Amino acid sequence: MTGVADTVLRGRSTEVRIGDANPFVIVGERLNPTGRAKLSEQLVAGDMTMVRADALAQVQAGARMLDLNAGIPGSDEAEILASVVRAVDEVVDVPLCIDSSTPEVLEAVLPLVSGKPLVNSVTAESASLERLLPLVARHGAAVIGMANDGSGISMDPAARLAAARAIVEAAEAHGIAREDVLIDPLAMPIGAEPCAATAMLETIRLVRSELGVNLSCGASNVSFGLPDRSELDATFLTMAIAAGMNAAIANPLHPAVRRAVMAADVLLGKDALATGWISAHRAARG
Repeated sequence: MTGVADTVLRGRSTEVRIGDANPFVIVGERLNPTGRAKLSEQLVAGDMTMVRADALAQVQAGARMLDLNAGIPGSDEAEILASVVRAVDEVVDVPLCIDSSTPEVLEAVLPLVSGKPLVNSVTAESASLERLLPLVARHGAAVIGMANDGSGISMDPAARLAAARAIVEAAEAHGIAREDVLIDPLAMPIGAEPCAATAMLETIRLVRSELGVNLSCGASNVSFGLPDRSELDATFLTMAIAAGMNAAIANPLHPAVRRAVMAADVLLGKDALATGWISAHRAARG
């Protein structure tokens, strides 16, 4: 792998470094109303009870960042997401990933975020790049770039590399440093596309060798529609980490996922003397 500069994100008083020399970063995925009817109801009602509880539980389980999403059809996304940011800030101090591709929402929410956040996400479509990158640059954020363009999601790793290159180059043209661009090599449901994982793993290799940027993905996408999802997610993450993935939006509340990431850190020399692994083992034994 080529040397890649760290992507540095900050909360109020915390810092997270995403990069080869650092432990893998789990970005907690639970603060997302998709498929969670009760959370959706609470968000629309302005009740942040589940938001606070899920934020705290994910950080306690090992998430070092949190992904925040408030995309509920027919609701005021900006107002809800602003309330979510405030509620999360009350209970944890970790960097935040603001999960919206709507410029008006980002304009309203990014000024409320402490430190240096991550914006999830842009694509290589010209409209996405032109609308979102100036906003990311203006607010001093980092950004996730999805490796697809206007033609849709290709299963050809070379096409994904081309989309990733377009994003990195456009970001640099807008004054966003290369280390502040994380490329998402696109985890797709393996139940619908048998080569989903192999295509993503090859995309990781190409992006790392050709572009020299860090990578993140939505890990649980790979197991969508299948049983025993956490076991699939855990194995997938282990493979992706070995291939060069630095971070992922995932569920740290699943023990299989959490332990797979910790084990990968030990085996790749990112948990010196296995101190984190041993501490977790002792904590679990009480």
